[in-house]
Amino acid sequence: MAAGKEIRGKIKSVENTKKITKAMEMVAASKMRKAQERMRAARPYSEKIRNIAANLSKANPEYVHPFMQVNQANGAGYIVVTTDKGLCGGLNTNVLRSMHHKMRELQGQGLQPQAVAIGNKGLGFLNRSGVKVLAQAVQLGDTPHLEKLIGPVKALLDAYVAGEIRVIYLCFTRFINTMKQEPVVEQLLPLSAESLNKHATRATWDYIYEPDANVVIDDLLLRYVEALVYQAVAESMASEQSARMVAMKSATDNAGSVINELKLVYNKTRQAAITKELSEIVAGAAAV
Repeated sequence: MAAGKEIRGKIKSVENTKKITKAMEMVAASKMRKAQERMRAARPYSEKIRNIAANLSKANPEYVHPFMQVNQANGAGYIVVTTDKGLCGGLNTNVLRSMHHKMRELQGQGLQPQAVAIGNKGLGFLNRSGVKVLAQAVQLGDTPHLEKLIGPVKALLDAYVAGEIRVIYLCFTRFINTMKQEPVVEQLLPLSAESLNKHATRATWDYIYEPDANVVIDDLLLRYVEALVYQAVAESMASEQSARMVAMKSATDNAGSVINELKLVYNKTRQAAITKELSEIVAGAAAV
């Protein structure tokens, strides 16, 4: 019964794995609800600051903020938002593949990549790809904090304002629902008039600026960019927990199927051994 003992060991091992994946599924389900609530709570602020930025840009067209100016540099910046941990299906693979395609496209135009990594998985990918990493933010935990994101992102924004980067892209995973998340690579800078105008209201606003228009617009567009980055991180965290819950549920179901197959093999092996012993007993009795 050496074969039977080996099969019992495999069954025990798979059962232990199943317990782990089931526990991870339940933990991810609990965190997913909180992450989704946090993401949805951030959306109204993000939408409102988009509207205000769009209206201000229309109300004071004589002042052009550096974020709206087009540089002629030979650099392209990427803010890559991924997870710190794995076991979440193809979530990171999809967003990194989309970013890689965009990076190759711009490299064909002579734009050299520079990146800010938010999350361990993206940082590892950028290092392996040989991309220059200006700054990084890892181990963010389950709750995104804006103060931890401002520093790394500011390094890329300063490079854009200094004229070293022509365009900046924000790469993240947008949460659609529990079963669906889509990778997004959207242009963050320069802020085009078209991207702002689609969020503007039809009414014309006459603003009174205090202390002056330049200071107000400078601070507002900076908050606008920070809000987009924070929203991207919140969306990615909600997507991460959803993807991990689905992946762990699939792993648990697969472990159950493997256990059933191993038990069937074990029973067949055991029955064959019993039949063989009975045959030997009968043959011995007949010989006597």
